[in-house]
Amino acid sequence: MSSSQPRPIVTELRLSAFKSHRGANFALDPITLLTGASGTGKSSVLEALAVLGRLAAGAELPEVFGAGGAKSVVRGGAAACIPQGAQPDGEGRRGFRIGCTATGPLGPLRLDLAVQVEPSLRIVGERLTGVGETLLTTALRDPTRRTVQAAWHTAGVVAVTRAPLPDSRLATSLLPLRVAGRTEGQRLVLAAAEQMVVALRGVFPIAPRPETMRAPVRLGDGRLRSACDNLSAVLARTEGECGIRHGMLVKAVRDVCSGPVERLTTVPAARVAGSRGGPTVDGVIAAVDRGDLGMVPIDRLGDGELRFLALALVLLTGPGVLDVDTSTELLPAGQVLTVVADGLDLGVDRRQARELLRLAGLAASRGHIRLLATVQDPSCADDLEGVSLTVVGAEEAAAAKEPGGAGEDGAASEAAMAPAGETASADAEESGGRAGAGGSAGAEGTAAGADRAGGKAPIDEAVAATGAGADAAAGSGVGAKVGAEVSAEAGAGPVAAAGPNAGSDPGSSAVPAAGPSAGPGEERRIDAARWEDEVDQSG
Repeated sequence: MSSSQPRPIVTELRLSAFKSHRGANFALDPITLLTGASGTGKSSVLEALAVLGRLAAGAELPEVFGAGGAKSVVRGGAAACIPQGAQPDGEGRRGFRIGCTATGPLGPLRLDLAVQVEPSLRIVGERLTGVGETLLTTALRDPTRRTVQAAWHTAGVVAVTRAPLPDSRLATSLLPLRVAGRTEGQRLVLAAAEQMVVALRGVFPIAPRPETMRAPVRLGDGRLRSACDNLSAVLARTEGECGIRHGMLVKAVRDVCSGPVERLTTVPAARVAGSRGGPTVDGVIAAVDRGDLGMVPIDRLGDGELRFLALALVLLTGPGVLDVDTSTELLPAGQVLTVVADGLDLGVDRRQARELLRLAGLAASRGHIRLLATVQDPSCADDLEGVSLTVVGAEEAAAAKEPGGAGEDGAASEAAMAPAGETASADAEESGGRAGAGGSAGAEGTAAGADRAGGKAPIDEAVAATGAGADAAAGSGVGAKVGAEVSAEAGAGPVAAAGPNAGSDPGSSAVPAAGPSAGPGEERRIDAARWEDEVDQSG
């Protein structure tokens, strides 16, 4: 990826069925602020992006949601991601669906993901689309196995390649380990996977916790963590290695914080535990040099001052001093850091909040940092150029009042889902059989039968083959109806699995099939508010 090409960035986030959101799309600009009443789901938007970022970095699904002592990126864990009011299908399955668009050298690429939470946590469907092609699809074929069947575009002698992949990892991030890159189609898939993964791996959630930032730390712990508990060690590093940016940080603190500020430095402190449980070492703590007033260690600063200091440090320094898993295959100049800050103006005054936005604008103008944050007081962005403000909850509330809107469909009962599941199962058998416990060989046979019947791409076969399908596992009435439309469209004409004619856009759902109007190289966007009407018409 040449440095002259556009850097991969996340430009849209889709919450098809996630916590309190249904069919919600959020455009992400260089500086995007989310505001709205409490409880409208502002923090949920940030959490969804953090989930995708961790999965793109190679983390397993249980690790993302706090298994094995790890900290969950979502408050309440995976169970909290299930849409509110979602009812389980006949097999007791519930889950969520999220997705994003990453723009880069290949243009916009869409990634959609369906995750089953109950009865077991697993990825049940994934789709990567762009450049007029369906580049990757995965689908759960055999619930007894911890794998999904993946199919990716090759455009060689065989149009697609199929193989099982683990159901606990993002398949897009695994493609570089499985695709050789011999054909033009394989190289396209690899380039698309790289663009998506690079864009998502640059996501850095920051949540400064002043109560942990006041403690001494060991010198050398110089990569800032999300909680900013090692702020003192990072400031020691920037003072010695990043003189210009450290000077800009000092100026920012001097401009908006109380008292004189000559410099930011570190002073010796109590001994602290060494790395990895080793012997104790000399500790350090950051301090503000107030000139004639002497040194003031940061453990004496207020919570707001500490939060401002940590956020300003992140916006001025970038990934070089942050504990973020960016791509090691690309130079830093080819990557963009997306800072995700929940409560940017929490504990800081209006002047400090505006200074943070000014610093974000300065970093964004250079193309290396983007900001997605929530704020309580949107007036902090008044008259600031380049800041996009989104009121969360306003559009969803309006859609819920419309006839057939996502709000009415979201709380569908199990009785409403049952007919869709039955229809999907019956049509699946007519269109090429059901993929069951026969394993990979049986799954391939089912795929071949479906291809001969001319009806389904691999991800769509799985929807029919598992009853209500992966979208029903995602826990909403809308999802259950996906299986019905997938089966209803099976006779609409040949669709090559993951080939040129399968270039459909799943819209606000993670795993629906292309509609009758989706032709070669055409992407079809399905609005969640119109989904119920379309299903009725297709039936």
